[in-house]
Amino acid sequence: MPKDLLAFLIAFFASVGLTAPVRQLALRVGLVDKPGPRKVHLKPIPLLGGVAIYCGFVLAVLITMHAPTSGQIISILAGATLLALIGFLDDGGLLHHQVKLFVAMPVAAGLLLASGIRAHLVSAFVPGLAGVVLDGCLTVLWVVGITASFSILDHMDGLCSGIAAVGALFFTLAANQGGQVMVRTLGAATLGAALGFLGWNFNPAKIFMGDGGAMFLGYLMAVLSLKLRPEGPASQIGWLVPLLILGVPIFDTTLVSISRSRRGLIPFTSPGKDHTAHRLANLGLGQRGAVLALYALACVFGILALLVPSLSATQALAMVAVVVLCCLVGIYFLEGAPYERQAKIPKSSPVS
Repeated sequence: MPKDLLAFLIAFFASVGLTAPVRQLALRVGLVDKPGPRKVHLKPIPLLGGVAIYCGFVLAVLITMHAPTSGQIISILAGATLLALIGFLDDGGLLHHQVKLFVAMPVAAGLLLASGIRAHLVSAFVPGLAGVVLDGCLTVLWVVGITASFSILDHMDGLCSGIAAVGALFFTLAANQGGQVMVRTLGAATLGAALGFLGWNFNPAKIFMGDGGAMFLGYLMAVLSLKLRPEGPASQIGWLVPLLILGVPIFDTTLVSISRSRRGLIPFTSPGKDHTAHRLANLGLGQRGAVLALYALACVFGILALLVPSLSATQALAMVAVVVLCCLVGIYFLEGAPYERQAKIPKSSPVS
């Protein structure tokens, strides 16, 4: 059996099977997400679903990965474990929220750099140590940004897990185009773990993944994007492929960052019902319709990403320019759509 298929099956069935006992554990210890003015659910929902996702992925990787890639796999698992643990502690109210953004995420990125996993964008144009250092800084910013974007994407039933599953699918397909077995297997394991949990998490959700699960999936998306090496005429602009695959979380983060900044709010510390899915739901799609619409958009971005290696650099850049223009129009339109505006919090008051 191909390793990627085996990884998918192990992660999927482990995630499906472990979610039920994890749900019971969360209910038993009282670790639930209670309804509130910034939430869309109307009754307490158990957290800790990320434990099932984490265990499914780790089990699949440990069974299917072997010696040649062990060094990088250890670093990936170490960073993922760190973020999962920090997220679970935050879910329990045991950590300040800034620990995630300013400590845990940069440290996880540092573990990747130590194993040789980094961006190769600046060094392609700036030779020598300067290019490597700048790529290292870019790697940290990318890992923190993508991990944080998935953390704030987990605001509606099935949204974060579904977008992660779509992203993992297209990373797996893109890796298959370039013959990257390791990336393909990691992508398949991520897909299985996210998809197995999605059946429990889709509206109406029976369990939430919590911030531990959301940061874990975001980190894996960042890792897959750094490891992916597209081939073909546009290999020099292969960085466009992960940008497109991760188009939905990047779009949503951009929208809320612009919107909140315009209202004098700090984007990552001012949670509210002003995300893309909230606005689409208020336009008449409802929660399920909004989530399904974003799944469809993620698939469109993924299909465009798969086209990049077959295009010339000029064609690929032109295509992405059109995508960016459409996204800017979408942000302008959605900024005028109805949503619940959160009040500006005084500087002396902590954000929960």
